[in-house]
Amino acid sequence: MLRKTYENIDSIGRAIITIEAKDVHNKELAEVIYPDGKKAFAQVIALNGNKVTLQLFGGGFGVSTNCKVRFLGHPVQVGFSDEMLGRVYSGNGQPIDGGPQLTSDMTRVAGPSINPVKRLIPKNMIRTGVPMIDVFNTLVRSQKIPIFARAGEPYNRLLANVATQTDADVIIIGGVGLKYDEYHYFKERIEEAGSKSKTIMFIHTHRDSIVEGLMVPDLALAVGERFALQGKNVFVLLSDMTQWSDYLRQVANAQDQIPANQGYPGDLYSQLASRYEKAADIEGSGSLTILGVTTMDDVTHPVPDNTGYITEGQFFMKDGYLELFGSLSRLKQQVNDKTRDDHRGIMNAMARLLSEAEERVKAQKFGSVKDDYSLRLLDYRKTFQRELMDPFRYLELEDALDLCWDILSNHFKKEEAGLASELVEKYWPEKGKFKILKVEYA
Repeated sequence: MLRKTYENIDSIGRAIITIEAKDVHNKELAEVIYPDGKKAFAQVIALNGNKVTLQLFGGGFGVSTNCKVRFLGHPVQVGFSDEMLGRVYSGNGQPIDGGPQLTSDMTRVAGPSINPVKRLIPKNMIRTGVPMIDVFNTLVRSQKIPIFARAGEPYNRLLANVATQTDADVIIIGGVGLKYDEYHYFKERIEEAGSKSKTIMFIHTHRDSIVEGLMVPDLALAVGERFALQGKNVFVLLSDMTQWSDYLRQVANAQDQIPANQGYPGDLYSQLASRYEKAADIEGSGSLTILGVTTMDDVTHPVPDNTGYITEGQFFMKDGYLELFGSLSRLKQQVNDKTRDDHRGIMNAMARLLSEAEERVKAQKFGSVKDDYSLRLLDYRKTFQRELMDPFRYLELEDALDLCWDILSNHFKKEEAGLASELVEKYWPEKGKFKILKVEYA
């Protein structure tokens, strides 16, 4: 179909232009044609009668009122193929690894989520090799869950390790506003682990257009959904959704939208939800699991606050550790009674004892901790942090559970653990020695 070309752009903002046009649809893709013949892409983001507002992928630099605009009649699309595996793409879906561009089997970006009727109840554990996740806050296939962390925490390192240590069929990494060394780390870690053949990366750096940054989650999730519909188990990792939300705020402000909390757009919740709700275990097909990063100063910030209502828990990273209190997987009860018969019992017992130890820490400030049991609790707390809260320590689930028993037996008597007698009889170490001497650090 021949599309009409429009001239005489009405106004130009930082990354926004408006023009009078007819028969245009929301989210439609357009070409902006410069006077010298060069072309750039833009997307329709608002309609008011015949007044059309477009978002420029490359920013407003160089755009003038005598540029022409041609609407293409379809939304943003990305080529899809099994040949995408092992490839690296930019935030606008263009290859940046020197490989060919995919031009067939185009997939709509930012389409609707999977029909809820076709979704299965999550029931399969995802093994990550991280004790604080596998033992205490088990990740479940088709779960949507963020990592809450302050800026500067090693969350991208954790994401890369989890990506290479899971048994997913396809891993998709979506980087928003990454520094070059962060992008390089992802790439290097995946190659070292031999996971390149099942990994796709959509990378936006802090130097690229913010519009391309906004597209990264949609590209990653659109491609992930296609693989899931083929019957594959897909793991999508997104970093950083706070940066993505900040880009959303900048575009909303450029459109003169009425700001809500801290200047974020009023539809921040629905914008985040429409991405996270892509996670699904699909009847008759595969699954799509989302692990994102949400950087924050505190949980009352609008992005983590809204995210917490959408997702199924969170992993809380502080001072380089994954915290037990503050982290929560709301789906762990679906799977942690199907792993090993002691999993749920040891998880609850160790969490209860750690809670007791935290109370002793408060009491210690007043010099009231002198009894033997309290001193053992304090020592247990240190061991727990050193042995189990390190997110870069790799242990198979069974080894991590054995380690938990060893920690208990080194600090407490059998009757103090508060575990069922049949479990104590079956798993309590005879000599209370650590069985696990060799530990891999990722």
